[in-house]
Amino acid sequence: MTAVPPTVAAVFGAAGPALADRARTVDALITTLVDTIPGPTGSRAAGVVAAGGKRLRPLLALLLAGDGDAPADHVEGSLLVSAAAVELVHVATLVHDDVLDRAPLRRGVQTVWATDGPAAATGAGDALLAAAFQAVAADCPADVARILATAASSLAAGELMQRADAYRLDITTERYEERVIGKTAALFEAACRIGAVHGDVGEDLAGGIGRDLGVAFQMLDDLLDIEGDPAVTGKARGTDLLDGTVTLPLAIAARREPSIAAVDLPSLDIPAAAALCDQIVASGACEEVRGMAYARIDAAQSAISGLPGAPSRREALALAARGLVDRTS
Repeated sequence: MTAVPPTVAAVFGAAGPALADRARTVDALITTLVDTIPGPTGSRAAGVVAAGGKRLRPLLALLLAGDGDAPADHVEGSLLVSAAAVELVHVATLVHDDVLDRAPLRRGVQTVWATDGPAAATGAGDALLAAAFQAVAADCPADVARILATAASSLAAGELMQRADAYRLDITTERYEERVIGKTAALFEAACRIGAVHGDVGEDLAGGIGRDLGVAFQMLDDLLDIEGDPAVTGKARGTDLLDGTVTLPLAIAARREPSIAAVDLPSLDIPAAAALCDQIVASGACEEVRGMAYARIDAAQSAISGLPGAPSRREALALAARGLVDRTS
């Protein structure tokens, strides 16, 4: 299993050993599913998966499914495959994002786009998506395929919205949130809905928790691009700005400061992007966005507090939610 971040270790500690055992099995399943991809494409996909990750989405699926009491064997197997498939879809979107963003690094490692070009990266992402849906079709209830397919459609729509908004400093908060619900929160929502399919929570209630957590996650991720330490995040500050992605902190800062609104985004280089990040921070926009993200996490926490089952399950989910606040990468 990949190294366990402290936040995830705390979740495991709260939920008990059954969750950690399931998570290890999901990690092994991810590797097994990627190993079915043949040739150089499979090697590239395996390299992306091996680069690591927090596995937050599978973890949410496992937590929403129940307290860790072993269900019937066929349900257990379906849950674990479903959780692995969610992560493969997530990794596929990262590889595709790297193509669109022309990103040289991810998690401090060269991207497939950087080493092998856009066609190879697109192929690796497509193969990861195919592996996920093949696994779900073979081993999971039809509801899982429905949920993942809906999420995949939303992810594509959200990404297209982001491309349409490139370099536009006049995007509204509502437009940004709509984009984020599609591009990022849809897969968090899908993970929680999939957990609910296998457990004792209503699907819509679970989906709402995932949606709020996903929006908060993306807001805080956008703040990391502006405020984060490159040595920790693995990428330069302002990477989003350099590829024309207008995030909410930038849009709010542009409304407040005419000098920011007048910036010619297409002409930015790395030093100018870092300087613009400093201006955004000075405008107070980052604190406003952080408050919006915390409000989403509070909403998720409120829903989590009403979930059925043992207190350990609610505590573990609450820790997972609060872990989004403490992100540094």
